[in-house]
Amino acid sequence: MQKIIPHLWFDKEAKEAAELYVSAIPGSRITSTTTLNNTPSGSTQIVSFELAGYAFQAISAGPYFKLNPSVSFHIKCQTKGEVDTIWERLAPGGQVLMELGSYPFSERYGWVQDKYGLSWQIIYSGGAEIKQKITPAFLFVGGVCGKTEEAINYWTSVFSDSNIGHVMRYGKGEEPDKEGTVEYATFTLFGQEFGAMDSAYEHAFGFNEAISFLVNCDTQEEIDHYWRKLSAVPEAEQCGWLKDKYGVSWQIVPASMGKLMSGDDPDRIQRVTQAFLVMKKLDIAKLQEAYEGK
Repeated sequence: MQKIIPHLWFDKEAKEAAELYVSAIPGSRITSTTTLNNTPSGSTQIVSFELAGYAFQAISAGPYFKLNPSVSFHIKCQTKGEVDTIWERLAPGGQVLMELGSYPFSERYGWVQDKYGLSWQIIYSGGAEIKQKITPAFLFVGGVCGKTEEAINYWTSVFSDSNIGHVMRYGKGEEPDKEGTVEYATFTLFGQEFGAMDSAYEHAFGFNEAISFLVNCDTQEEIDHYWRKLSAVPEAEQCGWLKDKYGVSWQIVPASMGKLMSGDDPDRIQRVTQAFLVMKKLDIAKLQEAYEGK
């Protein structure tokens, strides 16, 4: 099981968006859909899907959070033609953030925010080996600009099997970006690849709950550990969600949550749903009791 799973919040379009993404990227599929009833957002649909083997989850839960480019997803491609093909599938109806073309860092690259608001950086790898085709990338702007290095140092200290890879820094004369801040960095958490960068330009967005990261935990002790290490905004603690000191949202959940929330027994799903809705930090034992009807 993938330890960290990106979670996308949509108003009503989770299934529609997931269908677009699996059609755009080869080797992708929708793995499950589940409807939760009587939540604060009414009936919500959860869609689990894989893009080139990389797991995602999406939810239709109302117009409360808006996707923005503070988190984007790199799609690494073996050929320039693949870049163009995926671009042609994701770009219609969206907003181009960087035109598809040749750049110093790649002969074929483009950055687009699709019609649902999710941002994609589609890049030709130049023949380099691709270990992970889809890579989440954090853009530190506004009040957290300049904190990329601090954040990735912190996250790699919290999660196991983690390290910092390549760090490229801004130099002199690259204003408004400050010399020494991070132009781009790569790092791994639980062996999964991520990217991050600072940007001192003015941006009308920042990290929010529209993109969060599910952390699958095998034990209550593991849940307790990540909750203690990451949670920095008490008012954001709800239903396993927390927000860290950089404004990034995480969901600390039992690895068994998919099993607890699936199946053909709507009463059982409803019991588990009502149990977790009143929790801040999730309690595996109490969720299991709800599952069993105790």
